Amino acid sequence: MSDPRELYQQVILEHNKKPRNFGKLDPCTHHAEGHNPLCGDQLELSLVVADGVVTDIKFQGSGCAIDVASASLMTGIVKGKSVAEAEAMVAQFRGMVRGELDPATEAPLLGRLTLFSGVKDLPSRVKCAILPWATLHAALKGEAEASTE
Repeated sequence: MSDPRELYQQVILEHNKKPRNFGKLDPCTHHAEGHNPLCGDQLELSLVVADGVVTDIKFQGSGCAIDVASASLMTGIVKGKSVAEAEAMVAQFRGMVRGELDPATEAPLLGRLTLFSGVKDLPSRVKCAILPWATLHAALKGEAEASTE
């Protein structure tokens, strides 16, 4: 499987079928809801931040495969990171999927998430991939809602 597009598709399908960290945390310290009106994706993110570290994070909602896979992978990589690291990851992911930075040299925190770099070639799907990250950013800032509008 040397074709990155094939690996990307396989990861998207796997995480859409069996999303990680799916559900709701109750109680939680941070919460936000996200909406992508273009695709109809709706996401609810709940997390626990203790001593400046994301100790637990879950999401629920309905969305396209790219949205669900992005949320699934995001929750896995953000858990255990500091709030500052999580915010840096938000910025790197947004820049990567918008084609504003090179994932090979300018997104050191993203690891496996660089698989999403090809989304920049699918303009109608960029907002789908970004929604979980925008929702995470909103939650960390204490905002109740995020949108890709």
